[in-house]
Amino acid sequence: MKVLVTGANGQVGRALLRARPSDVEFVGLTHHELDIADDQVVAACLRQHRPGVIVNAAAYTAVDRAESEPDLAARVNAQGPANLAKMARSIGARLLQLSTDFVFDGLSSRPYQPDSAAHPLSVYGRTKLDGEHAVRALLPDRSVVLRTAWVYAPEGRNFVQTMLRLMRKNGAVRVVCDQIGSPTAARSVAEVLWRIIARNELTGTHHWSDAGVASWFDFAVAIAEEAFAVHLLPEEPTVTPIRTEEYPTPARRPAYSVLDKVSLADLGVDTVHWRKVLRSALGEIARAERSLPEQTGA
Repeated sequence: MKVLVTGANGQVGRALLRARPSDVEFVGLTHHELDIADDQVVAACLRQHRPGVIVNAAAYTAVDRAESEPDLAARVNAQGPANLAKMARSIGARLLQLSTDFVFDGLSSRPYQPDSAAHPLSVYGRTKLDGEHAVRALLPDRSVVLRTAWVYAPEGRNFVQTMLRLMRKNGAVRVVCDQIGSPTAARSVAEVLWRIIARNELTGTHHWSDAGVASWFDFAVAIAEEAFAVHLLPEEPTVTPIRTEEYPTPARRPAYSVLDKVSLADLGVDTVHWRKVLRSALGEIARAERSLPEQTGA
């Protein structure tokens, strides 16, 4: 089986490569190698590779910048998935489309189900929802939309890396405490995507995140404690909770975006609490940093 992954240099793309089964022919393409918003480039690429499965991990994810670049966000997040769905239909491929908890408005007090009404608050959320609509409309019988949330990895630009940088620099951070979700490792998303790929009959919209819930403040406290424990920080920094209005941003975020994962319960993937997964990721960062001088001197 040949699986083509767009956005292969991103967090989920890299995790998919690391977790790929041995019997899979993996084609990973970065944005520079495949601009999904260019329909002619997409058509030529997919005709050349003719994958059985496409995983669209490419996205415009600069949530705040999207407010001032709505056309660019729409080009990548909405037109891109539409182009992939059209060509997937043409060559008989499945398409797995990654989406986000930001399609919801956060007014619920219970985990959002896949069929819960979507009402995005930001350009990012709206364009990702438009991408979902395009995939479902163009490829209803051979597509899966997988929403996830608060994704991070041991490398790349994400909340964990940002917190480590600020904690090292300042010894203290102020973090929003009234936005609730589920921190999720990219490797967890990758594992679920490979399970979905193995289930050829699976279609529709589904949710996945690591287990448990947290505020961004809770997440930052855990990063501070776990990073100190593995000597990524010289001392435990001060983490101060603040309210959303004390940290204004161009894009509005949902106050509550916990996702209901029940529809994927039979995939056989264990849901691990986010803090345990975070501990593992920070351990990986620590090991990589300890090996850096040795690699430099080799």
